[in-house]
Amino acid sequence: MSTKVAVVTGSNKGIGFAIVRGLCKHFKGVVYLTSRDVNRGRTAVATLNQEDLHPNYHQLDITDPKSIETFRDYLKANYGGIDLLVNNAAIAFKQNSTEPVAVQAEQTLFVNYFSVLATCEILFPILRNGARVVNISSSAGRLNNIPSEALRNRLKDPKLTIPELSALMKQYVEAAKQGTHAAEWGNSSYVVSKVGLTALTKIQQRNLEERDIKVNAVHPGYVDTDMTSHKGPLTIDEGAVGALFLALEAPDSVKGQYVWYDKRIVEWDGANPN
Repeated sequence: MSTKVAVVTGSNKGIGFAIVRGLCKHFKGVVYLTSRDVNRGRTAVATLNQEDLHPNYHQLDITDPKSIETFRDYLKANYGGIDLLVNNAAIAFKQNSTEPVAVQAEQTLFVNYFSVLATCEILFPILRNGARVVNISSSAGRLNNIPSEALRNRLKDPKLTIPELSALMKQYVEAAKQGTHAAEWGNSSYVVSKVGLTALTKIQQRNLEERDIKVNAVHPGYVDTDMTSHKGPLTIDEGAVGALFLALEAPDSVKGQYVWYDKRIVEWDGANPN
């Protein structure tokens, strides 16, 4: 029987680190902690080693297709495939950032949508049947955060394809460059990136249905991390609960869903839950 393999992107700190910690405790297989920076990644592994947890490490920069391909080839050669992929790596500009909106839009969408998509396109072919994919979204990823009803309808269209979704994401970046984005898309590139990721989740589930692969998105809650400037009330381990639920515990019937940090399935285009 082949060894089961779990991969968490961007996991040297924050929620990703806590997801690795939880997987090391409960996933019956090999867990890969990954990071862009090798030294930070190895330091994170050493920290978990002190807790008697033993993840494996591999460098992975989701913004670099060659890095993803190298990791894919390594996993394929050593294990034949993977059984769990947690797409955690992401960026967010601070509210007081001085970078122009156009720069924030391009960089945020590049990492949070297009680079996650590239990671999936390269790694999905080595997902084993029965695998699970968890996309770390956000409460910002709720469809109702997009002002335009026409755009909302387009994004939730059950016939929407990945190329069509990517074209919409590019339209947002172009609108931000022109300064015409606010009326239809709102004023947050992070919102658009996470709405895009949640929409992608639903398309991916439709595309992978025949392979018995479950793809879900999760809002981890407002967590005390560098990304939130440590303003969130939840610990990183509390922020990992929803992702670990989808990775390890959720019934097979949970697929293509948008899940809250307390394990509730939430309507993507519904009201904000309490």
